[in-house]
Amino acid sequence: MEDRGYNIEVVRSRKARRTSLRITREGVVRMTIPWWGSKRAALAWAATRHEWILSSLERLEQRRKENPPLTPKEVEELRRVAKEKLPRMLEAASLRTGLRYGRLTIRKSHSRWGSCTREGNISLSLFLAALPDELIDYVCVHELCHTIHHNHSAEFHSLVNLHTEGREKELQKMLKNYQPR
Repeated sequence: MEDRGYNIEVVRSRKARRTSLRITREGVVRMTIPWWGSKRAALAWAATRHEWILSSLERLEQRRKENPPLTPKEVEELRRVAKEKLPRMLEAASLRTGLRYGRLTIRKSHSRWGSCTREGNISLSLFLAALPDELIDYVCVHELCHTIHHNHSAEFHSLVNLHTEGREKELQKMLKNYQPR
């Protein structure tokens, strides 16, 4: 759907409870609407979000200029480094904190640095290997704390803060300067 210089891809979803807009990594403006929703009403709502869409597309373009996507060869080299470095750093964080985990998986995740399942299995993005060691350690501690608290409650943040020597907010702010690519 053409709208003011950008395309809006409309996706119907049986899981969606409300209409939402997002910009994909590729620069596609994607609007998800409930399967029962009105496409016309959703597009009218999207028109009210025009400024947000334009500024989001500009930010994405700026990020692409500052951090161009990695070549396949660069990704493979980063994967090699990640497979060597991340397991060591997660194990060191586990020993230091006393928090145990199940299995470690290293994935090419573009949307998040890490995740933890209810079973205590941890997945880390291979792009994490390109970050400074203190931020890798912070993500490892963050995911290890999810083995105890499977949410982002006050108790969870208190545990992360305990294991980062009171630096959780500072490290979280530093991490926002980076993005998996």
